[in-house]
Amino acid sequence: MPELPEVETVRRGLEQKLNNFIIKRVEVCRDSTVAFPKNKQEFINGLQNSLLYKWDRRGKYLIAELKKIGNENIQFNLENPSKNNGFLIVHLRMTGYFKFINNSAQPCKHTRIRVFDNINNELRYIDVRSFGQMWWIKEGLSPKKIIKGLGSLGPEPFSKDFDANYLKKVISKRTKSIKAILLDQTIVAGIGNIYADESLYSAGISPFREGKTIKKNELINLKESIVNVLKKSIGSGGTTFSDFRDLEGENGNFGLQTNVYRRTGKECRKCGNLIEKQKIAGRSTHWCPNCQK
Repeated sequence: MPELPEVETVRRGLEQKLNNFIIKRVEVCRDSTVAFPKNKQEFINGLQNSLLYKWDRRGKYLIAELKKIGNENIQFNLENPSKNNGFLIVHLRMTGYFKFINNSAQPCKHTRIRVFDNINNELRYIDVRSFGQMWWIKEGLSPKKIIKGLGSLGPEPFSKDFDANYLKKVISKRTKSIKAILLDQTIVAGIGNIYADESLYSAGISPFREGKTIKKNELINLKESIVNVLKKSIGSGGTTFSDFRDLEGENGNFGLQTNVYRRTGKECRKCGNLIEKQKIAGRSTHWCPNCQK
């Protein structure tokens, strides 16, 4: 599943590529991709004549702020959008990705949503396993109330609210493993299996340790490791270890640089010990038994 770096890579691509993109036509190829409103036609009507004004990210959610555009003068309205038109929110789940198309290429069988502008450029949403979802939430409604997962997210790893004091507070009484804690989106938003493994390795903390046993100085190190690993991955365009594609259809490069993830049986880059793998909270976990005692 795409994690924070992959979703942030997509957000930046959408922001750069879709400058002044006004939605003129929407085609829903798979009804189940539209999570809200339940009426597919209401979703279509809500997006039409909307400017994709600004792209944000919260955890693993992509959030497009929409502005309503009239038909009388496109250029004028680009500079002075008439009013807010709510939000288009997307969760890519396991295999969803966007592709920008400026020709009339036929859609593949896994195409779920097609969005066109007035010169027929297309933003195509493709999802092999069809777990991804989209919401159009009109002005006046609260996205956090409609999308339960969005409303319960913990702080962003890059925010001032995410520090060692916060970590100490939320895990000081937890008997869960630190790996399971990092995967909990209500504690920190956006971290998944890959970056939990990599961050714990960087911090020298065993993924099996109970949260309450981790000391303040270790939490300071862990917080810094999380931030550094995520920044490095964003700079590399995300990981290759999934069906992730950026807006140009390219894989990320971070997979070539991992220290433990999917390196089972290979030598640790620091000590030469063999990387091991075991399931924690139902997820494959990779670590070095020597560097993460």
